[in-house]
Amino acid sequence: MIRSVKYHWILIAGLLAGVKSVAQQAAPLLTIKDAVEIALKNNYNIKLTKNNTTIAGNNVTLGNAGILPQVSGDFTSTNSIQNTTQTKSDGSQAIINGAHNSSINYGINLNWTIFDGFGMFANYDQLKQLNELSQVSQRDTIESTISDVINTYYDLVNQNQLIIAQKGEIEISRTQLRYANDKFDVGRASRLDVLNAQVNLNTDTATLLGEIQQFRSLKIRMNQLLVRPLQTDFAVSDTIVIDDKLILGDIINQAQTANPKILASQINRRLAETNLRQVQAQRYPQVGVNGGYGFTNSKSPAGFARQQDSRGLNYGLTATINIFNGLNQSRKERNAKIQIDNANINLAQTRQAIEAQINNFYITYLSGLDLVKLNQANMAVAKRNLDISLEKYKLGNITPLEIREAQKNYLDAQSRYFAAQYQAKSAEITLKEITNNINIQ
Repeated sequence: MIRSVKYHWILIAGLLAGVKSVAQQAAPLLTIKDAVEIALKNNYNIKLTKNNTTIAGNNVTLGNAGILPQVSGDFTSTNSIQNTTQTKSDGSQAIINGAHNSSINYGINLNWTIFDGFGMFANYDQLKQLNELSQVSQRDTIESTISDVINTYYDLVNQNQLIIAQKGEIEISRTQLRYANDKFDVGRASRLDVLNAQVNLNTDTATLLGEIQQFRSLKIRMNQLLVRPLQTDFAVSDTIVIDDKLILGDIINQAQTANPKILASQINRRLAETNLRQVQAQRYPQVGVNGGYGFTNSKSPAGFARQQDSRGLNYGLTATINIFNGLNQSRKERNAKIQIDNANINLAQTRQAIEAQINNFYITYLSGLDLVKLNQANMAVAKRNLDISLEKYKLGNITPLEIREAQKNYLDAQSRYFAAQYQAKSAEITLKEITNNINIQ
């Protein structure tokens, strides 16, 4: 029996030795600020959205809106070889075989739409609004990524606290097993007490190994967000500081002016209004000017003028107006107005959805704060009860089942306290993400 217990001790000691590789002291500390800075520099989603924003900014030009003229340099060369028979008025004939005809035209040409019903200005406004929409999307991606990093970081802190608590439980189980062995040696305890204590220690060790596995998985998730080698080891801080001063009314007001989804809906409404201006521009005449300077050289052995060179300026004015196009103009305008109405509905719907989201997370936030206070008190009571129970067990005044119950109550109190901390912090981060107001302290 004693040999069996010693074997279990050796086995558990080996398992715990293998766990030391994840000890916090052995790895470099990754602060929350460092994690966010690395993510902002490396994260793939942030890089992609920055590139898309750059493209949208590059598109905001007068030329892309159609306001500037189009100037081109043109060159055309045509050649032919012909056999020609010419019959003159006096009946005589001239036969020319293999006549090589050529014509070369080159020059500079300009085309410029100078009026299109103000559609070009609407186009320019559209490009600016699309650029603004891309910037809002970029800020949303950045805030979302920061939120993911912070949530994952504090999830790691929470999991690390559970590991520390579980290690404490193992130490208590070890103590309980030692007491059981001592009692067994002097005949004050049965083998069953020793076996139960050994099973408890084994169970606690298995729980610790499971928590460490989850901790390692979270580390991989964090390294993925930071875009660095997935097996990079690091330590996290051991505390969660909660901002307990958030006010519901302030959050709702801030969201109306800063939430990316609301801002995007407002921009989409302006885009719908711009689209109506673009459609209405088609009712007006389209006026353009054109001009150029060209050179022409042509050779035709069979012609009256065998060679001709010309150069000079050409210019002109074009105008066109839509008189009737099957009533499509009216249809397009009606649809554009409906799109504006849809954009207004979408904005109202987005605002309501964001406000509902804020209210739900604020309830979670307040609940988390209350649970933190409650479970902190419970944890102190459970720890005191466990200390008393251990002393009584040492003296033989309570059963192994009672000491195990006290041990479980203390671990549960710790777990609930850590979970409440993470719940309140996660809700706080989400509320700040909604208002585009995540600050790293």
